[in-house]
Amino acid sequence: MFKKVEKIIEITAWIGTVLLLIKFVPKHRIREAQVIFLFKQVITWLFGLIVVEKNLISYPKRLFFSKTNKSSFTFEYFVYPALCTIFNLYYPEKKNNLIKLLYYFFHSGLITAFELLMLKYTKLIKYKKWTWYWSLSTIWFTYYLSHLYHSWFFKKQIQS
Repeated sequence: MFKKVEKIIEITAWIGTVLLLIKFVPKHRIREAQVIFLFKQVITWLFGLIVVEKNLISYPKRLFFSKTNKSSFTFEYFVYPALCTIFNLYYPEKKNNLIKLLYYFFHSGLITAFELLMLKYTKLIKYKKWTWYWSLSTIWFTYYLSHLYHSWFFKKQIQS
């Protein structure tokens, strides 16, 4: 039973994420989306491996690369970078600081909430020496880093 549920969740995550990217990445911003996606993958590669190797989190059931990598390929290298791409493409640059703060909370909180649901009802993730607020903080921080990088990388295009 559990194996089937985890498999369905991961396949659904892949399909849903692809559909989100198709829907929310405009054709004229594909280059921008690729840069954000790849930068976020670099960050999650580093943080994801550190967290798993330090035995803070484990991913007992994985659909991809279960014998070669201890982290979750689906979530660390595809879903989070894709959601971060959408986050950056629609970041409310011209809004006040409260709106920007709420935007960060919404995106980081939504991912953390889904992670907590998977923690409670599946074997996709297991906290060992980790808590939900560490997830929220690290997601927030990596989104912040990706936004800084995105702003720097596309500075000329944003100003014109």
